[in-house]
Amino acid sequence: MTIGLVGRKVGMTRIFTDDGSTLPVTVLDVSDNRITQIKTPEKDGYAAVQVTFGKRRASRVRKPLAGHLAKAAVEAGRLLKEFRAKAEDLANLKVGGKIGVDLFKVGQKVDVQGVTIGKGFSGVIKRHHFSSNRATHGNSISHNKPGSTGQNQSPGRVFPGKRMAGHLGDVTRTVSNLTVVRVDPERQLLLVKGAVPGSRGRDVVVRPAAKV
Repeated sequence: MTIGLVGRKVGMTRIFTDDGSTLPVTVLDVSDNRITQIKTPEKDGYAAVQVTFGKRRASRVRKPLAGHLAKAAVEAGRLLKEFRAKAEDLANLKVGGKIGVDLFKVGQKVDVQGVTIGKGFSGVIKRHHFSSNRATHGNSISHNKPGSTGQNQSPGRVFPGKRMAGHLGDVTRTVSNLTVVRVDPERQLLLVKGAVPGSRGRDVVVRPAAKV
């Protein structure tokens, strides 16, 4: 089953195993995943389930989306995500229902998608890990500069995609094959081993690992 859950990153902590060793884990809140639409091959051309997470004020929801959610009798959420699946996997799901954390089990491999922390405008050393020039012997305050970026007469331009200074972070990234360490059905929490992209409180998408 390729159906996943939408939630938010609570933060990082650690837990202790039976032998006394410690594991760094990220706590993910995947509670209250509400089904807003179920797509079928007959009607939509493919099978998928659409879920929403969180809460959003009615005044912040556009009218087309508000009508879509009203048709499903689902409260508006701050995040809407669609998961492709097989038609037989959607047989037990219904619009307006919920998907819980019991979708995953301890030891399962998952892929977690999030938005990385934005770091603003950064130079080439921080952004692309360039090595700095030496700061002595005639170097005139250019030891942390990118160096020459131009070309000769042919082609006489800078190629697109050249690694230069610019905006760093704030991009969508997926961490693959994280292990589910603990599942908390009561609080609808998921604990995965390792780090997850984004800061505390940011939205994340958890789905079964595509490449185990």
